[in-house]
Amino acid sequence: MSGTKNGGHSGADDPFEEGGTSLLRQPKAVWATAGASVVAFMGIGLVDPILPSIARGLHATNSQVSLLFTSYFLITAVAMLVTGFVSSRIGGRKTLLAGLALVVVFAALSGMSGSVAELVGFRAGWGLGNALFVSTSLAVIVGAATGGSSAAILLYESALGLGMACGPLLGAVLGDMEWRYPFFGTAVLMAVGFLAITAFLKEQPKPAARTSLLAPVKALGHGGLAATAVSAFFYNYAFFTVLAFTPFVLNMSPYKSGGVFFAWGVLLAVFSVIVAPRLQHRFGSLKVLCASLLLLAADLLVLGYGDHTTAIVCTVLSGAFIGLNNTVFTELALGVSDAPRPVASAGYNFVRWFAAAAAPFLAPKIEEWTDVHLPFVVAAGAAVTSTVIVAVRRRALTTEAEERAPQHATEDGVTAFAR
Repeated sequence: MSGTKNGGHSGADDPFEEGGTSLLRQPKAVWATAGASVVAFMGIGLVDPILPSIARGLHATNSQVSLLFTSYFLITAVAMLVTGFVSSRIGGRKTLLAGLALVVVFAALSGMSGSVAELVGFRAGWGLGNALFVSTSLAVIVGAATGGSSAAILLYESALGLGMACGPLLGAVLGDMEWRYPFFGTAVLMAVGFLAITAFLKEQPKPAARTSLLAPVKALGHGGLAATAVSAFFYNYAFFTVLAFTPFVLNMSPYKSGGVFFAWGVLLAVFSVIVAPRLQHRFGSLKVLCASLLLLAADLLVLGYGDHTTAIVCTVLSGAFIGLNNTVFTELALGVSDAPRPVASAGYNFVRWFAAAAAPFLAPKIEEWTDVHLPFVVAAGAAVTSTVIVAVRRRALTTEAEERAPQHATEDGVTAFAR
């Protein structure tokens, strides 16, 4: 934070101090929302272990099956312009419930698909529900959590990491029996999340002003937020090359692939929640981010050109770098501008999720046009590009956040995310 060495956290902002009480002692509403978030993020990695099985079951090519990610994240990206508009009118609780209901319906329909085209279409509907839920859940957790926004963000990142880790396991266990079962399993779990939100989360006060459809786009006019979003766009291309393309390269059974991505998710969770805050405090967030992005690029190159065992090791190891990057990018997006957090988050996600839609489609196509190595070279280049943007815009990312530090300290007891 501003005024600390290298722009790192101040001691008061460390949610793990004093026994970590600020992170763990949360109201039931926060735990209910975080629990449902875990399941929502499980839905992202759920299909990883069963991508080859889906391709065989529906007689589809790798590039056709990869559209499961593309349709999901393309709709998610566009829906980010709608989430604030909706939640500012009907409230956060109703928005969360609407998103969960859509996921339940479209996850169940995905399991009933008779063709890859149907499955891709239902995944798009799933993406709409997930966008309404995920974007609003972060704002709800930040608003309801004790211990300040840093503790809330780490709790959210914990849910992300746990969901990313458990999703492949659920996909492996259920998908080994039948590729349709993971979709039905997700529908059931999200229905449980719906009941938990209904029971424990009270409606929060609506914003004083309603959010317009273009508010997230206008928020991107802020130089710091725009730089964060564009850098995250290139980073997410690398991230989702690992998540959506590597299962085809590894070509393992659902159980083995699920084990690999479970280990990957565990590292992601540990590094996002435990390691990232400590490295940020010691070195400053921008230094951590640049180093982690470069290490991710190197990891991708080794993954692309190594043998099968090396590819497995590098896939798992990438979870550490992805965990670090996720935490820093999320904090920057929420703290670098003066836009309300839901609006800043929506604008940031609107940009970055387009890369999550592009990578699953382009990586198999690049392999078809060239060879299996080049998709990882392109992904590594995207990670390097992300690093360059952070380095070039470093002064804006740091100075603009520092200028708002006193304001944020007054508002919620924590300083802005100056790194």
